[in-house]
Amino acid sequence: MDLFEYQARDLFAKHGVPVLAGEVIDTPEAAREVTERLGGRAVVKAQVKVGGRGKAGGVKLAKDPADAVEKAGQILGMDIKGHTVHKVMLAQTAEIKEEYYVSFLLDRTNRTFLAMASVEGGMDIEEVAATKPEALAKVPVDANEGVTPEKAREIVEAAKFPAEVADQIAEILQTLWKAFIAEDALLVEVNPLAKTGDDGKVLALDGKVSLDANADFRQPDHAVLEDKAAADPLEAAAKAKGLNYVKLDGEVGIIGNGAGLVMSTLDVVAYAGEAHNDVKPANFLDIGGGASAEVMANGLEIILGDPAVKSVFVNVFGGITACDAVANGIVHALELLKSKGEEVDKPLVVRLDGNNAELGRKILSDANHPLVQQVDTMDGAADRAAELAAK
Repeated sequence: MDLFEYQARDLFAKHGVPVLAGEVIDTPEAAREVTERLGGRAVVKAQVKVGGRGKAGGVKLAKDPADAVEKAGQILGMDIKGHTVHKVMLAQTAEIKEEYYVSFLLDRTNRTFLAMASVEGGMDIEEVAATKPEALAKVPVDANEGVTPEKAREIVEAAKFPAEVADQIAEILQTLWKAFIAEDALLVEVNPLAKTGDDGKVLALDGKVSLDANADFRQPDHAVLEDKAAADPLEAAAKAKGLNYVKLDGEVGIIGNGAGLVMSTLDVVAYAGEAHNDVKPANFLDIGGGASAEVMANGLEIILGDPAVKSVFVNVFGGITACDAVANGIVHALELLKSKGEEVDKPLVVRLDGNNAELGRKILSDANHPLVQQVDTMDGAADRAAELAAK
C-alpha cells in the first residue's frame, strides 16, 4: 500500500524523523485558517500517489492566507498523470539551502535491504539516477544488523554528504531505518532531505512510503491509511468477501485454486488471446484450496460483475480439495446466483484435472448447464475461453 505524502509525513514524525508542520485539507477555503496556524505562509502540495507533482504545477508557494485559498483552489481537482487531486497538504515553509535524497527499500533481486543516497536530490532525481548513476550511492543493509551508527556513516561517506551535515544525516538515517522496520515498509524515501535556514538544520521536506500488505496482521493501525475512495470497487467487494482478487484490463475472467496455477493461467490466456483479437485476462482470482459453493459463487459474482468480462475460465487442479467437490461447487454456485436473481449470461469454460477429475467432469456433464463448457487441457481451455471472449 502506497501512502500519500501527508501520511508519510505523519509516519516520519511518529518515529522522530525531523519534519515541518503540515495539515491536509479538501476544500480551498480551509486553507486560510491552516495557513494562519502555519505562520502566514505555506507550501500547497497536491496529494496524489504519483511523482512529478512539482513539474505538473501541483506544488505552489502561498505568500499569505488569501493566496493559499487561491492556490488550493487551483490545485484541487487537477489531473496529474491520470490522478485527480482530492486533497492538498499545506506545509510550513523553509529556506532551502541544499537538497539531498535518501531511501531504504527491499532489494528483492539480491535478497537484502538497500540504502540509496545522493547529494543531488530534488525534482530531477530520476534523471540523476539514469544519467549519472555514480551520483547515487547504493549500500546493502544486512537485515540482522540494520543501520548501526557505523552503517549510517558508511552510507554518508558513500554519498559524499558535506561534512557540516554528515552527523545530522547519519542520525536521520538511523531513525528512518527504525521507521522502515517498525512499520513493515517496502520503501521509505525522502526527497528532498534538505539543509535549511542559516542554522543548516536538515529536514525531511517530502516523503514516499510503501507498506507491505502481507504484514497487515501485525499492523492493525495501517487499516486507516487505506484510500478506500480510490480503490477499485470490484477489488473492494472481493476483499470484503475474503477473496484474493486483482482487477486487470482484459476480457477473460480467471478463477483458479492456488496462486501459482492462477499466474500460469494468466500467461496461457494471454498467449491464446493473441490469436483471438488480442483478448487478455481480466483478473487474478485465487479461490484457494477450499472451493466450496459459497466461495465459488462469491468468485463468479465478482467476475461477472465486471462489464469488461466476456467469458470466464475456471481452471482447477484437484489436490486437497478434490475435483468432484469443485464441480459441485460450480453447480451450486450457479444455482445460488440464480436464486439471488443474478443471471449468469456469460460462457464458462471449465478445466478440471487431478484428484477425482473424472467424477468432477461427470457432475458437470450431468448438470448440463447451457453456459458451461468443459475442455480437458489447460491450453485448450484457454484457447476456447479467449475465442468465446472475442466473439
